[in-house]
Parts: sequence; C-alpha cells; structure tokens
Amino acid sequence: MAEIEKMDLASQDLVSDRIERLKELFPEIITETENAERERAHSIDFEKLRILLGDEVDEGQERYAFTWPGKADAIRQSQTVSTATLRPCVEKSRGCNGEDGSFDSDNLYIEGDNLEVLKLLQRGYHGKVKMIYIDPPYNTGHDFVYKDSFGDTIANYKEQAGLTGQSNADTSGRYHSDWLSMMYPRLRLARELLSDDGLIFISIDDVEQGNLRSLCNEVFGDANFIANLIWEKKYTRANDAQFYSSNHDFILCFARDSSKAEIGRLPRTEEMNKAYKNPDNDPRGPWKATPIHARSGSTGNIYTHTFGNGISWTPPTGTYPRYSEEKLADLDRTNQIWFGLDGCSSPSRKTYLSKVAGNGIVPCTIIQHELGGHNHLAVEEVKELFNGTNLFTSPKPTKLMSLLMMFAGIGNNDFVLDFFSGSATMAEAVMRRDVGGYSCRYMLVQLPEIVGEKSEARRAGFGNLCEIGEERIRRAGNKIKDEVSQENSQLALGEEPKRLPDIGFRVFELDSSGIERPEPGTLMRDVVKPDRSELDIVFEMMLKWGLELTLPVERAEVASYPVWSVACDELVCCMDPGLTIDALQAVADLEPRRVLILDSILDDSLKLNAVQIFKNAAERTGSEIELRTV
Repeated sequence: MAEIEKMDLASQDLVSDRIERLKELFPEIITETENAERERAHSIDFEKLRILLGDEVDEGQERYAFTWPGKADAIRQSQTVSTATLRPCVEKSRGCNGEDGSFDSDNLYIEGDNLEVLKLLQRGYHGKVKMIYIDPPYNTGHDFVYKDSFGDTIANYKEQAGLTGQSNADTSGRYHSDWLSMMYPRLRLARELLSDDGLIFISIDDVEQGNLRSLCNEVFGDANFIANLIWEKKYTRANDAQFYSSNHDFILCFARDSSKAEIGRLPRTEEMNKAYKNPDNDPRGPWKATPIHARSGSTGNIYTHTFGNGISWTPPTGTYPRYSEEKLADLDRTNQIWFGLDGCSSPSRKTYLSKVAGNGIVPCTIIQHELGGHNHLAVEEVKELFNGTNLFTSPKPTKLMSLLMMFAGIGNNDFVLDFFSGSATMAEAVMRRDVGGYSCRYMLVQLPEIVGEKSEARRAGFGNLCEIGEERIRRAGNKIKDEVSQENSQLALGEEPKRLPDIGFRVFELDSSGIERPEPGTLMRDVVKPDRSELDIVFEMMLKWGLELTLPVERAEVASYPVWSVACDELVCCMDPGLTIDALQAVADLEPRRVLILDSILDDSLKLNAVQIFKNAAERTGSEIELRTV
C-alpha cells in the first residue's frame, strides 16, 4: 500500500544542510557505510576532503584561536535541532488597528527562550531579516544568565523563566566563559536569519566588549566587522566615580556580508548648507571651497601644476595632491577651481551643494546623545506610558532604535528582530518609523522571567517581563493612534491624511510539540495532545514547513468538510473526522502547494485515494503537491 510521508517535526538541521552543500562541491568525499541494522548510510571522508583542499589546509600547530572552557558544548548547542513549537495566543494578541484579541498583525511577539526560538525560526525566516538589534545581559554579576541544557529544553526553559535575580557571580572561575557559552549559539543562529545585506547591532559595556568583539569575529568573520559604535548614554558626569565617569555603551555592528551591506547616511542640516555660497554667480549653484591637497598620499605623485590664469601650484610641505594632473587640468578648464575673491589666492576646488544635498552625510562612530537619545530619555518614555512608573532596568530610547534602523536602511516590508527584547523599545520605534511611511515588521523574543516580589512591576500588577513588554506595546500603539487621529483632524486643504501603522502584534508561546511521539513498538492512533487546539497544530505545521507566522489562516469548507487554509491555500490542513473522497478531490481542486492530513482520520482506502488524487492533481497542474501526515 502506498504510504504518505510523515511530517518532519524538527527544526531545520543547519549542519545537515551544510554537509549536503559540501557533498555537492566535493562528491568524491562521500563514502558508504553500513550500520548495526545493516542499512546503507553515507558519510564524509574528511581525509580525502583535506587532500582535495590541498594548500588551503592549515596544518600549523601555532596559530591564534579564541577559545574558552565550554566552547565545544556551545557549538553543539547551536547545532542541535528543536522539536518544540510556537503556540498562538490569540487572547494576548492585538490586531493591526489596535483591536485586542484580533490576530491579523504582521508583527510578532514570542514568549520563550531565544535559543529554542531562533532554531524554530530557521525554516521560515532564514535569510529574511534585514536588521537584528540585541541588548543582551552585560554580565555585570547581577543580570540574568541563561543556563542552556541538552536535555528537555522546554522543561529547562520553564525552569529558567521562573528564576528571578539569578546572577553570574564574578567569583566563579567560569564567569566570562558562562557568558560566552550563552552568547555563542544565539549569535550563530542569528547570523543564519540575516539577509545577505543584513546588519546586526549589539549593545554591550566594558565588561564583555572585548570578548564580544572576538566572538563576533569568529561567528560573522573579521571581514564583516563594520564598526564599534560608542553611544553617549549619559549627558552628565558622575562625580562620585572612582576613576572615570562611565558615560557610554558600545554598539558592535557586523554584517552578514560586508560586500553587500550599506550604511544609511544622516540627513543634512540647514546649518551645514549655510557653508555653501555663490560669490562668482556660478550657474551650477552654491558651492564651498575644498582644498586640493591632502595629508596622506605617496611621495611619488607630488608635482607642480600651472593653471590657466598663470598661477603655479605645488602642494604645501608634508601634503600631497588630491587629484592627478589631468583631473586638475579638467577642473580648471570647467571653472571648478577657485582662486579667492582677489583671483590670486591658493587654489581650491568647488564642491557644489547640488552634488551633495541628496547624499546625506556619513555617520560617525560616536553617537552623541542629541542624535541617539540617552538613558534618562528612555526612562521618561516608559514612565509616560505607565503613569509615572519605570518598570524596566536600563531601557533603551526609541531615538537610538530609530537611528540604527536608519543606518541599516530599513524599508518597506523589512524584518527587524530583537531576541533580548526586554522593554520592547524596538516595537515602539518600528511603529513610529511606520508613521513616516515605512511599513517594516518586527519580531521580538523575550524570556517570561518572573519579576521580583518587591519590584515596581509586581506592585503594578505584572507577573513577568513579557506581560510588561506586551503592555508597553499596547500603550505605545494607543498613543500613536491618538496622535495620528489628532493630526488627521487638523489637515490643511488638499493634504493627505496620515495612515495608521500596524500597531498590533501576534503573540506566540514556546512550548513542546503538540504531536505525541509514540514509544518504539507502540501504536498510537491519535497523536495530537489533548490540550492542543487545531489552531495550535496548524501553526506548528506552518512553522515546520517554513511558512511565515503572520500569513492569514482561515477556517473554510470544501464539499461540506471543514479545513484550515493558510495564505489562500498555500497550505490546507484536514483535521476533522469524516473526511471523504469528495472532500479530498475538492481540496485537490484548490491546487494547494501543501496538504496535511491527520493520520487518525485516514483509513487504508482513503490513504490510497489521497495519494492518487493528489498525484493526478500535480500532473494536471504541473506543480508538485506536498502531501504529509502526522
């Protein structure tokens, strides 16, 4: 009897994917082995691969390496697959227009351990994220440090979420190692989600800045280092500091591929443009004088040039010409050299405002608080939303998030990911950027860490960090909605009304799979766990099939049989008893790309018919239909 392939319930196996690509490049390295069950299997002959690579193999014993106790386990953590799932929480969610309990937003808020979540996102979001920003634990000895486990990862996650005030004591011999082991697998998985032109920004302070830089050099590659930004987080000094007043944090920036990445430029200001004049009424418009010599160059290109007005020029001692003699002669011929109002001053080149006005200015590695906000501003933003109470430790200002999004070139429909989302500042920044006409989307991930019994958050009625983050997004969305409504009530004649951005979010919770795994040798007819809804299973199938979690999901009916349809029949799920041949044919007529049928509703006859019906449909349409069961 024909069998229908079972659904793969594990997350994407990145190691297997790489091995398959390696086999495509070097088919000679594939060897055939026989296991204990006398089944044929393929493995890699690494000695042959070493020979094929020839001189590219580094056989030296002495070379620089960044390592720490526990690194091998950290690498394995990034390689293990997850069989967990993300369960939709409609009651916690909010619609794109601000309606609570609606599930139509394009934004995601995920409650769970970010290591597991990053694994689960690989199928649907691999290479799709334009920008990642994280503000991880700084390892100050007082902040939460994740304790990853190779065992029951969901049980471990729930245990971690219940711990509050867990610290990484600096008396531990593994103080830095524990932090590095926590960060490594998360960064490695995060890199896989970045688009080819994507950027990651990581906030950090002095304690782990050096280690983080070395870690990122390994994960992303030295060549993909973009900048170590210095953000002025305070605008006043601490006079009680022992040595120096710490007024900054670092923000490390790496690219997935620096050859494809671009950094957005800052807009020009009116003050900058005032430097451009037009004293000679040049028809090309205002300009400013730029020296034609530079302080770096080669002694081999120093020359004396005579201009058309007879003035001879040689670079001042210790400087070099910016241009070749041919280029300088061309600038002189086209009246782009300025000799001062007296006509005999040291020559300069005209730089025209029309040439630079639309290009903006290159950002500096120092982000002053006037440009990127500061800690006090971040606290005030939270307090304004929560009736004067600050419920977070060291939130970041929306101004800084908006600036980083500008650097990353975030545009329409781009994904922004923050998997240490904390105060959910990124969500508010995305919504406010959306008001400006940029329809980007966010994905936030946060461990639902229990808040302290005596904390301000507990007194305000919140139980964990996710509850506070979700409420912050709701209140920020309400504020933005009021602002848009107010502005639209005061439109000038002919002015277009502002559109309301997507102020909603879909909430998902990390949990174990909704599909039971039968013990070897046992037969289990109904594998769906009794505490799971059909919607839980639909989203688990979307996740494991690599479909985005914000696609529309609808309940439909075909041939009097209820089905779940995802993204206009991209996926059709048959989960109710009473499935008939007519219903199977009606599903096939929808021309879906994927079909899932619960094994418990299929008998042998229906299974045979299902295989034939979808085979015929694929032949008729010329498009394969993936048919799976669980």
